[in-house]
Amino acid sequence: METNFKFPGQQSVYKGKVREVYTLKEDILVMVATDRLSAFDVVMPKGIPYKGQILNQIATKMMQATRDIVPNWLMATPDPNVAVGKACEPFKVEMVIRGYLSGHAAREYKAGQRILCGEAMPDGMKENDPFPQPIITPATKADKGDHDEDISKTEILKRGIVSKEDYDVLENYTKALFQRGTELAAKRGLILVDTKYEFGRTKEGEIVLIDEIHTPDSSRYFYQDGYAQRQANGETQKQLSKEFVRQWLIANGFQGLEGQKVPEMSDAYIETVSDRYIELYESIMGEPFQKADVADILGRILNNLTNYLNSI
Repeated sequence: METNFKFPGQQSVYKGKVREVYTLKEDILVMVATDRLSAFDVVMPKGIPYKGQILNQIATKMMQATRDIVPNWLMATPDPNVAVGKACEPFKVEMVIRGYLSGHAAREYKAGQRILCGEAMPDGMKENDPFPQPIITPATKADKGDHDEDISKTEILKRGIVSKEDYDVLENYTKALFQRGTELAAKRGLILVDTKYEFGRTKEGEIVLIDEIHTPDSSRYFYQDGYAQRQANGETQKQLSKEFVRQWLIANGFQGLEGQKVPEMSDAYIETVSDRYIELYESIMGEPFQKADVADILGRILNNLTNYLNSI
């Protein structure tokens, strides 16, 4: 659920919703993926076994599979739960891209909205229908404890959150990554429904992809097989994403709103969530998931990281 390492040359540590980021000297970042689970911008009281390993390994392989089209921050993954890379100044927007009317977009659509972040959503759509073209619906990066908020490109430029020149780069990278992600998903019999990308600038001034990509926490996938038939019949799509956790929380009266209490997750339910994440990994990656040794997970991480840092 958490780490409290003290590395040689450590300058700072930032504890996010599910990751802990250690800044070391020489602009090196150590990002530890914990087993914490976040939904509706709230961290759940219990962790999900192997979730951090799953997300870190998917993100690593997806970074490697997109490096030819977009540069990224990653240098190495010396431990199943750890990524090491270049420190960047993050852009204060998340580049959300949606190919289908699902999740947050579908909830807004049902509420009568036809414009999302300045992008039109055509009349007559059913939930999980494809958009004519993918739409980019950015969100502001929230400070700790605050919710991310939808924002339009016009508003981003007007407020000077990102310059037009930089935003054009982010937009082009987002479209290229989504196209590559769509192609990779199709090879696994999946549809990449929507996802988010985060970007930063290195001290040399290069804009690079940061954080995780194409994981079930940052993305939504449908199964290709039976998609059209389920849409035609008005059935719920079978999907690979964290949405099943959100739906469970909604059914139990929680959407992260003020005054709402996080429902109790039993150990049995936690185990089903862990099994579901393993299914997500195997479906997305097309290979069996190998559980790392968790007998002394903090000792393992520290040992692997120390050996790597001593080698560079």
